[in-house]
Amino acid sequence: MKKHEVDIDISTQRLYLRCGNTMIKSYPVSTSKFGIGNMERSNKTPLGLHQIVSKIGRNASLGAIFKHRRNTRKIARGCRAGDLITTRIIRLAGLEKGINQGSGIDSFHRCIYIHGTSEENLIGKQASHGCVRMKNRDIIELFNLVKRGTLVKITK
Repeated sequence: MKKHEVDIDISTQRLYLRCGNTMIKSYPVSTSKFGIGNMERSNKTPLGLHQIVSKIGRNASLGAIFKHRRNTRKIARGCRAGDLITTRIIRLAGLEKGINQGSGIDSFHRCIYIHGTSEENLIGKQASHGCVRMKNRDIIELFNLVKRGTLVKITK
């Protein structure tokens, strides 16, 4: 049985869900407005091979605001400015030492996620603070399709 894989293309601001060579779904995303990079506190989106290590917010409401991976029970309404994490969180861990894994560059310790946003109007543009943002309904759909252990490749 073939497993799902996720490809995120920064140049096109798209996320592709594949099963083997078959594309299942494509979504618009928003990566970092600060560009590509792996350093801690850079607010840049890291490249390379990652793995989904946790999925947070399974039963959260559409637009639920998360702080420190916890549901605040508050709902983002409309397009609110800021880098709010909403609806669902898919947490990534880098799999490549010296690229996205290790001291000062570790995607897991940098809290790199795929998550919903209150700034859906900016999806398709580089606007995040390092994570990969999705529309709230899209992140729910992706969340339900992928499993822990799914590979995620981020390319430029």
